[in-house]
Amino acid sequence: MAESLRHPFLQGLSKHRGAPPTAVVIFGASGDLTARKLIPAVYNLSYDNLLPADFYLVGYGRKPIPDDEFRKLAGDAIKEFSRRELNEGVWSRVAANTTYVAGGYDDPEAFKRLAEHIDQIEKRIGRDLQVLFYISTPPSVFAPILQNLGRSGLAGKHLGQAHHAKVVIEKPFGKDLKTAQELNTTIRSVFSEHQVYRIDHYLGKETVQDLLVQRFANSIFEPLWNRNFIDSVQITVAEEVGVGTRGGYYEQSGALRDMIQNHTMQLLALTAMEPPVSLDAEAMRDEKVKVLKAIQPLRVGEGGDVARAQYSAGMIGGKNVQGYLQEEGINPQSATETYAAIRLSINNWRWQGVPFYLRSGKRMARRVSEIAIQFKRPPGTLFAEGDRFHLAANTLAFQIQPDEGLNLVLNGKVPGLETRTQPVKMNFRYSTTFGSNTPEAYERLVLDAMIGDGTLFIRGDEAETSWALYTPVLEAWAAAGRQGMDAYPAGSWGPASADQLLAASKHEWRHP
Repeated sequence: MAESLRHPFLQGLSKHRGAPPTAVVIFGASGDLTARKLIPAVYNLSYDNLLPADFYLVGYGRKPIPDDEFRKLAGDAIKEFSRRELNEGVWSRVAANTTYVAGGYDDPEAFKRLAEHIDQIEKRIGRDLQVLFYISTPPSVFAPILQNLGRSGLAGKHLGQAHHAKVVIEKPFGKDLKTAQELNTTIRSVFSEHQVYRIDHYLGKETVQDLLVQRFANSIFEPLWNRNFIDSVQITVAEEVGVGTRGGYYEQSGALRDMIQNHTMQLLALTAMEPPVSLDAEAMRDEKVKVLKAIQPLRVGEGGDVARAQYSAGMIGGKNVQGYLQEEGINPQSATETYAAIRLSINNWRWQGVPFYLRSGKRMARRVSEIAIQFKRPPGTLFAEGDRFHLAANTLAFQIQPDEGLNLVLNGKVPGLETRTQPVKMNFRYSTTFGSNTPEAYERLVLDAMIGDGTLFIRGDEAETSWALYTPVLEAWAAAGRQGMDAYPAGSWGPASADQLLAASKHEWRHP
């Protein structure tokens, strides 16, 4: 066998061509996520010939929409949001098998109609279909959808066979530990865990997957991936945008719930986990859960491990922008954080004594998501820091967005007769090496769900372990109200309280 075919990731890709005949049912079919991400993902999978020959797309929503109108809406979404231009030949193959079912999420009769609709497709083609239910709705209707999938028999369709029914659930997976446990109880009352795909789109991003390749396919990194060589780790998920018209939603969420507890913790788990015994989904997820359980409880208050803040008026892109408390739909006395910074300690052999710093915020200096591994400085026996020797800590940074790639900071000699040093950067960018038209995260994740690969999805105990860490913080903040709430100007990198978290260990935040 050729060497390239032995690569586990390429072996995984070969599975994609074996997706069984499938019907994807999207709940919330007229919503924003469906238009921006899901329909374009299906189209691009069709473009790449990765959909099975018997593929059916079924929209479901409260609003009655004729099939032809739903197809037109889907085509318009592809024109506006797809990474590729609309090819009528490609889209026509999917559009011919695209239909719509109208009904309430709490209406058992509507789910019976949905079940009959799928049965009719199976009778027409003369074969069974795997049905993938994609719940792209507000979390308030997760429970009735799940319960009606159970009552209608759809959840158990073809159970025990290779093409059993599956369900994909968008975040948030609860808003604290109690609600996450309640949601998991509802899910497990209807579906077995192997049928469930809790989606976090960050795990589908190319650079996040490349993190695993860099760690486990290059012998120069993994031997150094421990407390003996790494000084600290910083994970940043920063946004330039404010809350915009989503003030009502954001008031119930905040940065800790919206970004830290899910996206950022997934990045931490992949960075810090032990090597799995295989790329099997359960082996991967077992290691992620282990490292999450090793994180020490967070201290809240003065000298603690957390900082929170709201953005005040400032400048973004040369324009004046207002503060969070002046945004539409925001309570002037709001205690909702738009920025959160966390210092985590992992109590295991690999990471004992290495701080992990996490931060996420809105209205920050620039939009960027990155993981930065800062190595320990070499002893200054030969090149002591001074006028001649400008030395920096070696840093390996994985940039997840917007410019996917990684860079490595080294110290090099400045050309000349005198020995002088300065930091230099080695860059790798997906856009320049492989071209800029890389697959969207949702393309990979929808495809993985169809073929039954749960590697890049979140298991129920994983979600609960993360919530167990952050629920005490949320409860303490709720009890404190605005006491302890810091502020930072829009267009900056965050508040002074976040800088103090790092200063205690003589660290500083990076400016990516």
